[in-house]
Amino acid sequence: MPQTILVTGGSRGIGRGICLSLASNGCSVIINYVGNREAALETQRLCKAVATDKKQAFFIVQGDISDEQHQNRLISEVFSCTGSLDGLVNNAGVAPKQRADLLQMSPDSFDHLMYTNLRGPVFLTQKIANQWLESSSLQGKIIVFITSVSATMVSVNRGEYCISKAGLGMAASLFSSRLAPEGALVYEIRPGIIKTDMTSAVENTYDTLLAEGLVPQMRWGTPEDIGKTVSSLFQGALPFSSGTVITVDGGLAIPRL
Repeated sequence: MPQTILVTGGSRGIGRGICLSLASNGCSVIINYVGNREAALETQRLCKAVATDKKQAFFIVQGDISDEQHQNRLISEVFSCTGSLDGLVNNAGVAPKQRADLLQMSPDSFDHLMYTNLRGPVFLTQKIANQWLESSSLQGKIIVFITSVSATMVSVNRGEYCISKAGLGMAASLFSSRLAPEGALVYEIRPGIIKTDMTSAVENTYDTLLAEGLVPQMRWGTPEDIGKTVSSLFQGALPFSSGTVITVDGGLAIPRL
């Protein structure tokens, strides 16, 4: 049977790229979304179009991972619609609604990002890991955390985002250490500058910076770039590398003079 993977925030952007790559590599995918059902249905349709095995299935499941009740319902629906789950991709995340200097960062913005980008995936992962332990085992399970180069690279006009991603990177390391003896593999992927609707507001700025050499590979990253990386992990590309941080950024994070 195909592997079944839950992708949070899978309806658009990087999440859609991950879902499509998994589908094209023979996986069944559970596409989590918050409010845009049409986008989720479009991702589901696109996944079906690239599927390679008639046994593959694609589900859409609504739920806000920052809300504990939504989390519980999401997990219940995931296991009831598939009967099993082989992997989790913690992709859902948000950027600040308004970029503000660190000295003007608001507590409300900070809390919103912490709940969605950090608290949500931490406790979702905890609950799914416990359910795996109760129902079978963690042997062969794979968990991927999508963080950001902002986990270590500073942007003082979106400090809450950087802090949330740095925390999520530590969460990936913690879960890797805790779950490795149980047979699970945990990875962290750090995207760089990726062309999605989240970055559309600063597209012109980054077009200029890319042309000036900010990224050694001189181009935007794409959701497909992240999707290919995630898929390789579910295909067994790094079986002895739990806890590894994979940077997908065209060389952006290379220290340079």
